[in-house]
Amino acid sequence: MTKQDAEHLLARVEDADLDLAETLRELVDWLRPEDPRNVAPVIGRIEQLTLALADHPGLQERLRQRLEDGLEDARHLTLYTGIGLFSRKGFFREAAELIYERINPRPMDRQDLKDVLFHVFHQTDDAVWVAALPDDAWWRLLEALGCLSGEHPGVLHRAREEILYALEMLSIWVAAEELEPELLRLDPSIAERNSAFVAQEREISAYVRDYRAALEDPNRERMDDRHARVLLEQCGEQIARLRQLAITHGNSLSLTHLLERLDQTLRRIHKLLDLLEPDAERDTRAASVGVFRELITISARQHGVRALWQDNIKLVSRSITQHVSDTGEHYITQSRGEYFQMLRSGAGAGLIIAVMALIKIQIGALDLSQAAYTLWTSLNYGLGFVLIHILHFTVATKQPAMTAARLAAAIEESERGTADPRKMADLLMRVGRSQFAAVLGNVGIALPTAILIGLFSARLFEAPILSGQEADYLMDGLRPIMGLALFFAAIAGVWLFVSGLIAGFFDNRCAYLDLPGRLREHPWLRRLLPTGARHRLADWIGYNYGALIGNFLFGVLLGVTGYVGYLLSLPLDIQHVAFASANLGYVTASEAPGPGIFTLFLVFVLLIGAVNLWVSFGLALYVALRARGVRMGAFDRVFRAYGHHLRERPREFLFPPRAVAAADDNDNDKGDAR
Repeated sequence: MTKQDAEHLLARVEDADLDLAETLRELVDWLRPEDPRNVAPVIGRIEQLTLALADHPGLQERLRQRLEDGLEDARHLTLYTGIGLFSRKGFFREAAELIYERINPRPMDRQDLKDVLFHVFHQTDDAVWVAALPDDAWWRLLEALGCLSGEHPGVLHRAREEILYALEMLSIWVAAEELEPELLRLDPSIAERNSAFVAQEREISAYVRDYRAALEDPNRERMDDRHARVLLEQCGEQIARLRQLAITHGNSLSLTHLLERLDQTLRRIHKLLDLLEPDAERDTRAASVGVFRELITISARQHGVRALWQDNIKLVSRSITQHVSDTGEHYITQSRGEYFQMLRSGAGAGLIIAVMALIKIQIGALDLSQAAYTLWTSLNYGLGFVLIHILHFTVATKQPAMTAARLAAAIEESERGTADPRKMADLLMRVGRSQFAAVLGNVGIALPTAILIGLFSARLFEAPILSGQEADYLMDGLRPIMGLALFFAAIAGVWLFVSGLIAGFFDNRCAYLDLPGRLREHPWLRRLLPTGARHRLADWIGYNYGALIGNFLFGVLLGVTGYVGYLLSLPLDIQHVAFASANLGYVTASEAPGPGIFTLFLVFVLLIGAVNLWVSFGLALYVALRARGVRMGAFDRVFRAYGHHLRERPREFLFPPRAVAAADDNDNDKGDAR
């Protein structure tokens, strides 16, 4: 790359009869790096272009004039109101239109800056290097082209007029959204005359009128935008309240889409106000480059359906995981009392799972067809998990989908959306300790219960509960590699994750439809049940609706996995830590393996549990983080803090500290006193 390259580019641009769009495309095609992650060549080319233009002031002036003429004649409005803001069309219609545009694109409107930008930055990878290029490099390029210099204010005046018009339109959009039935369902008070949505529109409208008057009369004292920004902040607070209300009143994809669009619109208004602020030149420059970069990045991403898919998957995930994160708080123990309650809850589930494992073994001995075996196994799993929930017991591997969403919520609440390593390490410690208590309760009771049932059956019927072939089959299924136990455990982990999403979806649906309210006033129930019983039933269903369906469908998913493998002639099955421990117990009662063999297979069972937990936790955490648009930050710092915490207080990995228990007891005493 040499200075001659830049001069050849300028000569080619000057000789050709190019309009604004084609001139900018030539420049950007020359700047574009081969590796979008490496912007060093782009910075070098900008320097070469700057030097070449400085050596040819006449050429620079002609190029500036061409660009200024194009920018002054172009329409700017859709650049600010059409890029980076969700449309009202919804995902499927928007995706269909985007695909059709790729197959049969409409002619470009060369007077519309939105189309010009889309034409200039025409590769999806442009979003990568545009975002990585420093502000100084962008500003140096824009200054070299001369379009933003104070000596030629025509473009700046045109840009200000278009920004003012865009501000008016965006503020009207925000005010009009308060009439949306979805928002009025959550909070009818927003329709009042003093709503922040309407107030910001009035203030923005007054600000725009005053700003235009100041442009015509430079000596006029212009009102500032501080009051408008206060009202915009109040609008943001109202949106946050609406999101909280959606947790209890029910969410939907359309509502999530609407609230996200409102958030995007408010952020865009803030940035346009930054552009209009005449003070603090450095801040104005940074704001200009920031908006410029954001518009280019979003426009480049729109060259494919992938960006639209990612944005809408994020909305779907958020609408489902809202309820899951609220539930996850109850699965994280802090005090010793909560810890032992989790242990007892896991123990109760372990007792029932030992019986469920026995029923499954007996179903397998009935010589049923594969379809009938799948049906009865699915019912055994599904109804068993429902019974566990009704009795307020805990299946350990059901925790990760809930606790991962709570973890993502904690990250979102922290500063800048990035996890504080110490706080995250402490939360991870409490999550791990809670899951250990539940696993210990499940395995610690399911295993000895299965052994006792097996020994009692052998004594009662004078025959082992398992035949030699059945025992060998169950033992082979516990082998991590040869028996594919870890692979099957990963499948179960996926179903655990899916069941968490299912529970979140139906909890959300229950709240959205106000199912308890419908049941309280249902005409059939009014005839069948007295008022008190009807209200108790409605409240119970409202509280347990998602969990009941999620647990039952989790059992169905476990039951049909083997049948899918049978149909596809693939080795597909599931392994769950609690059922694996019960199976080991029945094998032990039937064949009495030695201590070494028993210990080895107990380790295999714990490995199955680890895979169950980490697969479901990892998937749930990934979806929850993506849904909330946050990140874990530097994972190594979080894990270093976690390791430091573990080295300092290793006992807390398995057992809560006494101080926490005392503090909690004191808090409870204070609460009782109040």
